[in-house]
Amino acid sequence: MTTKRRNVFSQLYASILINAIYAMKNYPITLLNTLLAPLSILIVITLISKGTLLGVSIEGALMASMVASGMSIQGDLSHLKNDFKLQDMVVSSPTSSAVYMLGMAISEVIYSLPAFIVLTILAALFIHTTVTGYFILLTVIVLMFIFSISLGFIISTFSTDVMQNWAFSGILSTLLTTIPPIYYTITYIPLPFRYIAYISPTTYAAEIVQNAIGALPLSLTSLALDWAVVLGISLCLLFLAVKKSRWREV
Repeated sequence: MTTKRRNVFSQLYASILINAIYAMKNYPITLLNTLLAPLSILIVITLISKGTLLGVSIEGALMASMVASGMSIQGDLSHLKNDFKLQDMVVSSPTSSAVYMLGMAISEVIYSLPAFIVLTILAALFIHTTVTGYFILLTVIVLMFIFSISLGFIISTFSTDVMQNWAFSGILSTLLTTIPPIYYTITYIPLPFRYIAYISPTTYAAEIVQNAIGALPLSLTSLALDWAVVLGISLCLLFLAVKKSRWREV
């Protein structure tokens, strides 16, 4: 293994250690937050629908967990930057923004593992679909994580206040995971208000997954549009986060 590659792995491990392992080891109670938020909405929607939306709600909870995990990078980066001065050390090192962001992204996934494990077990038990359907579910969830982690990284580089970043994280997570129809199909929204839901990219992602598990019939045109939006916005934000963020100037 070359010295450069060893340095990259060391930088990734440092991010995981600081942002995930430390909190999980010293403050395990905080892990409940990642689990209770998506599960509470899942339970409410399932009870109200008398079980008919269980599969859709589990899919929505998985997506909500991924998006919330990605958006939480705002507060974490701000905390490490302003309280621990970690970003000053990273900026003065050879570490690139891509490696820094990748390490923080992996740490967010590790930190949210309890929720992902529980929801994945529920998905295997109650979402009855094909292998292709599960693959589409996984692909869309990964794309939504890329979208949210990129958006969170971009916002964190422009904001200098920890409390402000936590507020942004909570607001955006709610706008992206609670208001859009990810725990239920968009057909439950009255038509005059249905178009508002399409402001959020998570609506398009939810439609793809709901179609894959047989909960929402879509035409090929609508499905192609959904994929174009999800892929386009995820890749564009990733490019902006890696190439255009002002992380070395703040």
